[in-house]
Amino acid sequence: MPSEPVSRISAVVFDMDGVLTDTEAVWDDVRRGLAAEDGAAWPDDATDRMMGMSTAEWSEYLATTVGLHGDAAAVAERAVSRVAERYREHLPLMPGAVAAVERMASRWPLGLASSSPRRLIDAILDMLDLTPLFRATVSTEEVQAGKPAPDGYRRACELLGVEPATAVAVEDSSNGLRSASAAGMRVVAVPHPGHPPAGDALALAAVRLGSLDELTPELVASLG
Repeated sequence: MPSEPVSRISAVVFDMDGVLTDTEAVWDDVRRGLAAEDGAAWPDDATDRMMGMSTAEWSEYLATTVGLHGDAAAVAERAVSRVAERYREHLPLMPGAVAAVERMASRWPLGLASSSPRRLIDAILDMLDLTPLFRATVSTEEVQAGKPAPDGYRRACELLGVEPATAVAVEDSSNGLRSASAAGMRVVAVPHPGHPPAGDALALAAVRLGSLDELTPELVASLG
């Protein structure tokens, strides 16, 4: 009887906002609210442009391009504090998020590469009791450039001790898909219905799923 093929996948790395947590709308609402408070017009492409940016990048964009009061550091502190407050009130999750993490952790070491600040990453994983399941977590605050640059995903793979070519990334956004692909990883797209990725970014994914319920060990193993 023929033996089952051995998968060459060595790790799975999740994005957080839009993949595990349904928090893109929270970030957008907070940033728009700050702009309104400061009397700054909201550019039509601002939301899409900031997806995947590091804290330093999006706060600089809000301060210099959108025109919020204060420098980038002050803008970041205002925004992150308000987002944290919203999370304490209610942390919205994507359907099947916790179960998907648990399924992947039963077979592979897990990483997380997120554009959220470190303090929010740690708080969310603690709130969900998922901290022990992630061997490596990276905030784009901690690398040179945010998504779509590959830095965050490459750093996650480095911390996991695996080659990016043998790791799978789970992403939802255009810049996230581009980031993971540029890192040389196999990419699973789980598009957020409220913020669907651009066609060219979606084309970079090895497979597109309708929800996290479809993210199974069998599917991920087949990508190897």
